[in-house]
Amino acid sequence: MGDLSILGAAAVEQGRALAEQLAMLPDDERIEALNLIREALHEVSPMHSEPVDCVLWVPTESVVANDYNPNVVAPPEMRLLELSIEADGFTQPVVTFPVDGHREVVDGFHRNLVATKARKVRDRLRGYLPVTTIRSDRQERGDRIAATIRHNRARGQHQVGDMSEIVVELSRRNWSDEKIGRELGMDPDEVLRLKQISGLAELFADAEFSEAWEVDWSAE
Repeated sequence: MGDLSILGAAAVEQGRALAEQLAMLPDDERIEALNLIREALHEVSPMHSEPVDCVLWVPTESVVANDYNPNVVAPPEMRLLELSIEADGFTQPVVTFPVDGHREVVDGFHRNLVATKARKVRDRLRGYLPVTTIRSDRQERGDRIAATIRHNRARGQHQVGDMSEIVVELSRRNWSDEKIGRELGMDPDEVLRLKQISGLAELFADAEFSEAWEVDWSAE
């Protein structure tokens, strides 16, 4: 048992005995029992503050898309994602938060889509989806939006119009430009650019533009 204490070694043996009992359960009942055990272990884990410490398998129909994700995946990349999940398995769970008896996607909309729509993947997963739960202090809508954008900006492309709508919503939730920039990983001029696209004068009441700021309309 390596460096485990007597107490730790006994716990491992109990875990192995439990695994033998779980192996005799039907699949759905076994998945439900394993989820409960994972949640119990998560409570005593030294890594309790990390969402990935507890990955659960939940029915795909219990996971719904959010209404603010501006991430865009082109058809070739979407096909590649499907192939990746078919060939390599699910290596990244879908990040969610619980609300009203279901889970809303914070990150992983396209992984969720593959699990729901791709027949080979759906059949292999028996109608389940691997999920983590976002930290409890990040479940307010503005915080969830910011979390989604941070995930996306690290790897994806965005529709500028949708990003502008998100900045508008956060502004109307009394988020300052400084907080929006900090939470979404934007510099002040980028925040102001997206406000300008919205065309709402109310958002510029306290704005101070950089003298070097210019709009590049050639990209439109």
